[in-house]
Amino acid sequence: MNLEELSAFAGRNPMLALALAGITLAILYTEVARLFRGFKGLRPAELTALMNRENALVVDLQPAGDFEKGHIPGSKNVQMSQFDPENKMLAGARALPVVAVCKTGVTAAQAAKRLRKAGFERVYVLEGGIAAWQQADLPLAKGRGK
Repeated sequence: MNLEELSAFAGRNPMLALALAGITLAILYTEVARLFRGFKGLRPAELTALMNRENALVVDLQPAGDFEKGHIPGSKNVQMSQFDPENKMLAGARALPVVAVCKTGVTAAQAAKRLRKAGFERVYVLEGGIAAWQQADLPLAKGRGK
């Protein structure tokens, strides 16, 4: 397909061409924003490796009831309403990788931004949250945790 054919298609189908341009811009915006957000997203297998190799601190931001129903083994539960990067549990972990986790990944991204602002350098988010962990057939622990 050459530029002339593409131009003719856009002229015959202005709504499709506009939709394509909009989707393209949205994808570009998302990818550029991801580069500048200050933290890295992890897939479940990457999180497992980080926990095993570097003793990453996993901070689970789910409500207490959801945490008790199922959480990543070894994770620490902190309610987002009480989340403070200067918390004593987090203050000692500045040298460790810190991974924020929630049910879907949205709340964790907010916490990760706060950790970066507080000076944490190795901040990660589990992309897709606990839902992605479960889809990867990885185990969940039940109860209050440690």
